[in-house]
Amino acid sequence: MKYTCLHTHTAFCDGHDSIEAFCRAARDKGFWAIGFSAHAPLRRKTGFHSDWHLKEERLAAYLDEVREARRRWEGVLKVFLGLEVDYIHGLMGPADRDVQELGLDYLIGSVHYLIPPKGKPFTADDSAAAFAKGLAEGFGNDGEALCAAYWDAVEAMIRAGGFDILGHADLIKKNNPQDRLFSRERESYQRRTEGIAGLLAGSAIIAEVNTGGMIRYSIPEPYPSPAMLGQLKARGVPVIVTADAHRAEHLGGHYEAACNILLHAGYTCQQVLVDKGCWREDPLRPLRGIQ
Repeated sequence: MKYTCLHTHTAFCDGHDSIEAFCRAARDKGFWAIGFSAHAPLRRKTGFHSDWHLKEERLAAYLDEVREARRRWEGVLKVFLGLEVDYIHGLMGPADRDVQELGLDYLIGSVHYLIPPKGKPFTADDSAAAFAKGLAEGFGNDGEALCAAYWDAVEAMIRAGGFDILGHADLIKKNNPQDRLFSRERESYQRRTEGIAGLLAGSAIIAEVNTGGMIRYSIPEPYPSPAMLGQLKARGVPVIVTADAHRAEHLGGHYEAACNILLHAGYTCQQVLVDKGCWREDPLRPLRGIQ
């Protein structure tokens, strides 16, 4: 099995280590490839203020540093250049021309921002306090309405396309401990996740199995959940394991659990990026941790 991670965040956005530190850690852990996916700039398009997105004025430096790392690590470690692009309806998304014209190796499409019918936009993975405030002010504490708004955005992003990997598909569960706001067991929720699986099945989009919540927030399962992974497998949706690493030490975190969950869901392979636009299947196997 080829160890890779295409979902990483360095000090260029909300990560804590340099590109070089990530490359060294990937080599030391026996990784075959690493991809960099800074949060794409959003202030110019949206007017939103963010301290966790790449700044527009830093984009060129980010692109140059990853390309230089690719040259420096040639023959030792595959280094890929990407971005994680937020989909915010009517404002920005991975299919935007300026994003497509960057000539990146891959793109991750993600929904973080919830746009409520009233109140200010907020993010699905914000702090518990900020999330509670957004839910109260924007959705009148209606967890079902909030959940519907999230899945509506994910569906719209998939329909718009322009990206390779769907980021943390069920991120909305992060601030829903013990299903206090909405029940993932309800038929209405399962219809939404089944709908996402159906949309992905008709696309070339890969679903990531993201262990970032397990690494940073002690969430007991990856994004997406084992139940949703079963739906994806039934529809033949391809997958890739990522760590959503914000520190070099996060690389490979909980890959053992993710791979074993995938095997239990019936998956036998994950996708591996071998060159820009070129993906291949790589066999999964039970893991007992990595180096």
